[in-house]
Amino acid sequence: MKGMLKENSLEDKVILVTGGGSGLGKSMVKYFLELGANVIITSRREELLKEVAKDFNKKFKTEVFPIACDVRKIEEVEKVIEESFNKFGKIDCLVNNAAGNFISPTERLSTRAFDAVIDIVLKGTINFTLSLGKRWIKEKKEGNILNIVTTYSWTGSGYVVPSACAKSGVLSLTRSLAVEWAKYKIRSNAIAPGPFPTKGAWERLLPGELKEKFDPSKKVPVGRVGEHHELSNLAAYLLSDFSSYINGEVITIDGAEWLKGAGQFNHLEMITDQMWDMFEMMRKKK
Repeated sequence: MKGMLKENSLEDKVILVTGGGSGLGKSMVKYFLELGANVIITSRREELLKEVAKDFNKKFKTEVFPIACDVRKIEEVEKVIEESFNKFGKIDCLVNNAAGNFISPTERLSTRAFDAVIDIVLKGTINFTLSLGKRWIKEKKEGNILNIVTTYSWTGSGYVVPSACAKSGVLSLTRSLAVEWAKYKIRSNAIAPGPFPTKGAWERLLPGELKEKFDPSKKVPVGRVGEHHELSNLAAYLLSDFSSYINGEVITIDGAEWLKGAGQFNHLEMITDQMWDMFEMMRKKK
């Protein structure tokens, strides 16, 4: 449960984390603060961001700066970057963590359902990456981009097709920019987590009895799901100067789940049409 890196490993760094107010994003932010970084957190939920910032700012010497933002809207993204530079004078690292997902047979989805996921995951990542990357290049500043993808980014997965499409795009963006922007001293890497349950996300994906029936830990060879601090350790390392020769890499952290059976959600073919109807009603209510 202890942090992997030595004290002050991220000292003087300013890190922007999308989706940083909850779940895995919040866990990463906490560890970045412990290592001496200042952190900007964004999401659409302004009150939640302020609550998280208030709590963390009481506990740590470095600062959390909350800014509400819809990653799909470029004008809001540019505003976040501008306000962050005004606050800290720089941004050293970008963590594209904001995501959206739901499970459903693809034939039940409308184009709007695809847009809801692709606009957040792929377009949102592109918006922040291009806006901040262009500024780094213009000002001749070094930069570090870390994208959170999934293990089905390169395999695909049934029942989460919009997410698979979007995450595959983010994976391609990661590798492409690692080559193209290395000359500007901008690194680009990604983490592909397996099952790291978070209360909000996993309850939306697998509500009620489905969470027990399709327990993700049963598919993982090591016999358990991931712990948040394990992902936070890896993220902090990739943002630190200790990883300065790692570029264009996608690191899987899933206990060998994807090697056992590609596609985290392919097993959902066992769900009946009646269960899908119930599931869809629950999702729309939320």
